[in-house]
Amino acid sequence: MEKKIITSDKLPKALGAYSQIIRYHNQLYSAGQIGIDPETNALVTGGVEAQAKRALENIALLLEASSSSFEKVLKVTLYLTDMAHFTKVNEIYKSYFKPPFPARSAVAVKSLPLGALIELDFIAYTH
Repeated sequence: MEKKIITSDKLPKALGAYSQIIRYHNQLYSAGQIGIDPETNALVTGGVEAQAKRALENIALLLEASSSSFEKVLKVTLYLTDMAHFTKVNEIYKSYFKPPFPARSAVAVKSLPLGALIELDFIAYTH
């Protein structure tokens, strides 16, 4: 089986030369998702909370397009430009992911595309 690129018109447009999600067998590998509004292709306003919610909504769109769900996510990497936002983001994260939570890493980064405050990527499975 070859890798398959998953696409959807509901997703924000990619900001560069990458696929937003790739399926290989029953595994899904996502590109990082920031708080881009799919309708405007612009970063949402309202700070880290609004960006976290939008990024997680974008992940929901990726999972839907891949016939998967939050329950099938195995690993998440969370990138933050300021670790002081960790507690706020974690509360929003828990409204999307339920126990048993996926494995997760949180990484502080200097900057993210479009000046985003948060980015998430994931590995999941489907079927």
